[in-house]
Amino acid sequence: MKEKLLEISDLRTYFFTEAGVVKALDGISLEVNKGQTVGLVGESGSGKSVTAQSVLRIVPRPGRVVDGSIKFEGEELLSKPENEMRKLRGRKMAIVFQDPTTSLNPVYTVGKQLTDILMLHRELTKADASKRALSLLERVGIQEPEKRLNAYPHELSGGMKQRVAIARALSCEPTLLFADEPTTNLDVTIQAQVLELLGQLQKELGMTMVMITHDMGIIADMTQRVTVLYAGKVMEVADTPAIFKSPRHPYTEALLKAVPSVRQTRALEVIPGNIPNLIEPPAGCVFHPRCKYAKDICTKDEPPLEKVGDGHYTACHLWRELNLEGRTG
Repeated sequence: MKEKLLEISDLRTYFFTEAGVVKALDGISLEVNKGQTVGLVGESGSGKSVTAQSVLRIVPRPGRVVDGSIKFEGEELLSKPENEMRKLRGRKMAIVFQDPTTSLNPVYTVGKQLTDILMLHRELTKADASKRALSLLERVGIQEPEKRLNAYPHELSGGMKQRVAIARALSCEPTLLFADEPTTNLDVTIQAQVLELLGQLQKELGMTMVMITHDMGIIADMTQRVTVLYAGKVMEVADTPAIFKSPRHPYTEALLKAVPSVRQTRALEVIPGNIPNLIEPPAGCVFHPRCKYAKDICTKDEPPLEKVGDGHYTACHLWRELNLEGRTG
């Protein structure tokens, strides 16, 4: 039986702005089993990063979690005092952000940024922490690691900075790692190297990983299970092969049609319109203004997340009558 590591139930995270209340997450639920790599996929503004921030309890102001439950290893995170969350962050849960230029501190050397974490969470001496930091840099494939320990982030290339960020996140061998668009600002060759490194380390450490991305290609290569988010709501949840072979939500189909393929002969399709205003989201299904299949019921009633197959769920009124197109390559 699969062991649940993370359980999110009816999570609502809102941002209280002068313009109004932005419902960044509006009742999402998802589960992550131990040892899995799970994908969170959707366009920018879907709520992917806010999900990770909510779990780690690092939602920036003026945002806050207003309702729901987040259980990690069976313990409710939302009721934990901040000093207990600080012990969990870095030690049991960690995150690799999409931009290492902003996530690494520019005024401290690489070595200090690694050793401080190790001395705090592992209670190592400075000498032992330095040895461990050197080992981490070697593990993530950084050349001349002794030299890099004394370097500042601005002295490193983009790919090297992201490897340092990965080393920092993995320094205490966390149980759960969020990879939040970790290749966004890197060139294609370095992207492939970073993804390969994350996959390799996940297997070596037996770590559970949540891969946050808008790229269905990364989802296909890296994950076993996928949650599709749109406008702060869950559209579809399934094992990765099922998402690609038999999507049951029009938004998932649209994401798949926007992915280039070497076998593809037809033009890529774009999803018309934009993510809606989350201060005043559309009534009914939030995707209906952009959905080519939408009917009258879609504009009035919000669809429930229904089971449509073994471990496969979708939030679409029309899933029984639609024959949506997947992709095989």
